[in-house]
Amino acid sequence: MFIDSAKIFVKAGDGGNGAATFRREKFVPKGGPDGGDGGRGGDVILEADRNLATLLDFRYKAHYKAERGAHGQSARKTGLSGRDMIIKIPCGTVVRHADTRQLLADLTTHGERVVIAKGGKGGRGNQHFATATNRAPRYREEGQPGEELCLQLELKLLADIGLVGFPNAGKSTLISKISAAKPKIADYPFTTLEPNLGIVPYYEYQSFVVADIPGIIEGASEGKGLGLKFLKHIERTKVLAILIPASSPDVKAEYKILTTELKKFSASLAAKPKLVVISKLDAAPDDFKLPKFRGIKTVGISALAGDGLQELKDALWQAIHQPELVEV
Repeated sequence: MFIDSAKIFVKAGDGGNGAATFRREKFVPKGGPDGGDGGRGGDVILEADRNLATLLDFRYKAHYKAERGAHGQSARKTGLSGRDMIIKIPCGTVVRHADTRQLLADLTTHGERVVIAKGGKGGRGNQHFATATNRAPRYREEGQPGEELCLQLELKLLADIGLVGFPNAGKSTLISKISAAKPKIADYPFTTLEPNLGIVPYYEYQSFVVADIPGIIEGASEGKGLGLKFLKHIERTKVLAILIPASSPDVKAEYKILTTELKKFSASLAAKPKLVVISKLDAAPDDFKLPKFRGIKTVGISALAGDGLQELKDALWQAIHQPELVEV
């Protein structure tokens, strides 16, 4: 199951209390205060892990708490610090405060960490409060509470290319032909119900990543269909590949609808470099001619027959590494 959002509650460890003790030895019956400080509470740390693909685990466990610091002891011994709570999340996860929606972190690189909730400081022992007029203080500080937060986690997939098109445009067939991804494929709309990532091998051990999201329909920016929910997964992509089947009654009108929905969702998303991919050429009418779009490269393919796939991969690779050459 692909889960791309979750709400969790985190609590850093409280600091340990300081000790109120006095030095008592055989020949020092009335020694001074020697209460040690409390240990620091553990932090809550988020860590990006490339081995995780969804936020599913957080559906089953939503509360996380770091260890509190140990209390101070006699003989000026400081309590042990509490152990940190390390929570692993998928690369590409955006972390927000659940109530204010403030952006707290955006972890995109494997091993990247952020302290999301700091542990409380340990309280001071009574050794710190001795004065000339009070040589035997019984006062000691309590540890400070650790921070606690309600977090909203949102996963945005990391890919180089985002495939965009109406339902049944051939996106899943394409990604299955150029990568090892195995999405569900069928001859009816909305076959794709969740995003798919495919690693596309290229020359000399090079590769790039393609993201296939559920099809967009007119009105997606207003909540119609499935595409709006998943458009966030192509916000990080470098290039958009707009798929339109050759059997479309009006290819250019379809392109305009798709780009309009992208712009309504996010102006920065709509401004990304684009390629137009005319799919399903094997089902095109005999008199079909590849349409031209002003300033945008067009590639024709038949994923089923394997026609045009190498040209497409070349165009995608160039678009990733030389986006200024995408425009023609």
